[in-house]
Amino acid sequence: MSQPDDQRAVPAPAGVTPPPTDASPEEKDAYWFHHVYQHDRQPQLTFRAVLMGGILGMFMSISNLYTSLKLGWAFGVAITACVLSYVIWNSLRAVSGHRLSQMSLLENNCMQSTASAAGYSTGGTVGCAFGALLMLQGVHQPWYLLGPFVLLTALLGVFVAIPMKRQLVNYEQLKFPSGIAAAETLRSLYSEGREAMRKAWALVGALLVGGVVGLLRTYGTLLEQLRASGRALPSLESLHRWLHIPEDIALAFLMPVKNVKLYGLAFEPSVLLIGAGMICGLRVSLSMLLGSAILYFGLVPWLLSLDAAQAGVVGYVPSLVIKNGLVVPTRWALWGGTAIMVFSSLTSVALQWRTLGRAFASFKGPRGQTGGADPVADVEVPVSWLVGGLIPITIGMVILQYLAFSIQPWLGLVAVAMSFVVALVCCRATGETDTTPIGAMGKLTQLLYAVLPGAKGNPVINLMTAGATASAGSSSADLLTDLKSGYLLGANPRKQFIAQFVGVFFGTLAVVPAWYLMVPDLKALEAFNPPAVNMWKAVADLLTQGVHMLPPTAIWAIVIGAFVGILIPVVERLSPKVGAYLPSAMGLGLAWVIPFQNALAFAIGAVIMEVWTRYRRTPAETYGIPIASGFVAGESLVAAIIAILCTVAGFLAVK
Repeated sequence: MSQPDDQRAVPAPAGVTPPPTDASPEEKDAYWFHHVYQHDRQPQLTFRAVLMGGILGMFMSISNLYTSLKLGWAFGVAITACVLSYVIWNSLRAVSGHRLSQMSLLENNCMQSTASAAGYSTGGTVGCAFGALLMLQGVHQPWYLLGPFVLLTALLGVFVAIPMKRQLVNYEQLKFPSGIAAAETLRSLYSEGREAMRKAWALVGALLVGGVVGLLRTYGTLLEQLRASGRALPSLESLHRWLHIPEDIALAFLMPVKNVKLYGLAFEPSVLLIGAGMICGLRVSLSMLLGSAILYFGLVPWLLSLDAAQAGVVGYVPSLVIKNGLVVPTRWALWGGTAIMVFSSLTSVALQWRTLGRAFASFKGPRGQTGGADPVADVEVPVSWLVGGLIPITIGMVILQYLAFSIQPWLGLVAVAMSFVVALVCCRATGETDTTPIGAMGKLTQLLYAVLPGAKGNPVINLMTAGATASAGSSSADLLTDLKSGYLLGANPRKQFIAQFVGVFFGTLAVVPAWYLMVPDLKALEAFNPPAVNMWKAVADLLTQGVHMLPPTAIWAIVIGAFVGILIPVVERLSPKVGAYLPSAMGLGLAWVIPFQNALAFAIGAVIMEVWTRYRRTPAETYGIPIASGFVAGESLVAAIIAILCTVAGFLAVK
């Protein structure tokens, strides 16, 4: 995402000339400290701000855990948390007869930092690495291992962001577009304009609509679980017979092969998926639909005919397994889809070698730093905090990885060191493009541990070390986005850091029990058909067991997928005009990891957003993202709560 050049610098107060673009780091610091920094003019790190952010972040962490399992990625929570906090607090003020004082702009920014740390930084490890480990081993890891692992990896991300903040945010003033958007959202809310309130209520309304849709789609499963536990609710069951939204609507007339049912060939009436398509855009979503159509209507019939022709041949491994007349195309296709996503991500990172060079060069210190008085030394997070935090975190990570997964201490230290590299690249890429290449960087860690002595051939070590680095990288990039918002608003960086630090504990407290309740066993995880989990496990299997475990057609899919994954980014870089007409590599890859019904819903959302923007640009640009975010958060949160309640009902049945 690109932003106008004038958004890269700190906004200048009226009558004040901003520093030139080639100003020294000292000049930029002095300008920010004297003209933007709010000092103690308004409250920031207050108990109510941290508590509100922590509670909202807990709910958002559960929501993001659900979307990570369902879709394969998490959504940023900063803007959603800002708007919800503003609306909730002002509603509480109205109920109290305005005896409660209004939350200041910087309090809301502090709340945003707490909510982001809680909602985004804690679920990545759970939804990917531990999910893949559950697939691999068939049983859950105990909570006393999962909890510390989630906490330590998230805290690692918070602390490794410290040395990057001043270089990337203060001196280079990278865009971090989502951080700019969150700052502008807060400014508009506190301007008390009509448009700002309309945006807020649009998000809240969409949140409620998403919640209702999620409830109507999933409460039937809870009723079934209650019935099985001997606690049936006849009145609700009667209501469910005529008031519910089906999980999916089969598109039987599109079945390309007679007497064989294809899993996922349906329409999924989900505003979560439609909202996600609105956010992702037309190119990615239509690429997903194209890739899924090629798989379901082209390759599956060919593979079934190939398997039929080779039936009875000794040593032949069938491509597709028909069980009770059902075929799951993604079980074969995920190999090709994973190859496309991995190689396109790695190629994109390699093509951004200048970004990589600048990222590592930033460790040499801020360009132009000459020593002398440091005007922001008392408000920026000092390096001593980094050292004081990393020492116990590193010791804890190494001990935990050794005790839990038999990862040798030196391999654990490599994972911590690799976290710096991953976080550095992720923060730089996010600041420049608003895209975090966490998939590619996680795969780099898996590739590294596939060849290191003591880790080679061990899928558990491969998964858990990559999970640690991926979690730290995504956490650092997201938190620097929040620090960009605070920088633009004149917030105190130390207070924001403390808010983020506390937020990690809120998120861990919510997401760990939610994981066990939402996914009580392997069967429940497989019911999600989780694309990210399947991809992580597939890469670990491939790197540690070899390609002989796959059917020949899957090996060809990997080779062709790798070629496509390399070709598309290269063409996009060498010929942008031609690349603009190519499908999205990530969209094509994801299409072979998720079922057709998900791709169809994504495409519907993207088309709705495109048509709305084309014919009513202003309202679409104003309300589109708030509405889409509300749909995603509302349905995912209610669906996650229903899944948790089903598990609780199951426990009651056992007792």
